[in-house]
Amino acid sequence: MIIYGTALLAICHLLGIFLGDLLGNLIGAKTNVGGVGIAMILLICARLWMHKKGWMPEQTEMGVAFWGAMYIPVVVAMAAQQNVLTALRGGPVALLAAVGSVVVCACVIALINRGEKVEEDTLPLPVDPILATPATPVTAR
Repeated sequence: MIIYGTALLAICHLLGIFLGDLLGNLIGAKTNVGGVGIAMILLICARLWMHKKGWMPEQTEMGVAFWGAMYIPVVVAMAAQQNVLTALRGGPVALLAAVGSVVVCACVIALINRGEKVEEDTLPLPVDPILATPATPVTAR
């Protein structure tokens, strides 16, 4: 059921917050370091593992998909609680980490896209919104 997807998210969230606090204490930050990101990684891994084992019914998948769609608003809300100005005054490490993470993510996405082969014959045709049928391809004369 959908509630199981929410329960899976709750377990991953609690574990992510715990691991984020633990990571913060290990590096001496006395704050949660990446708890929401860790929770989302745990949720993805748990979903894939459960799907592979056949323990992920469609209703549970819908609950997980709902919270996956809510990821960005949750991160924005969590980031709004952080004191960015104090972090930037503390040194250039915060700015360097932000720019570095964006560059690394862009490179990884580019590598994933280049490694994926898509044959043009297998691409689906766009759907005509009025007729709800596949559009006819335009051919040159």
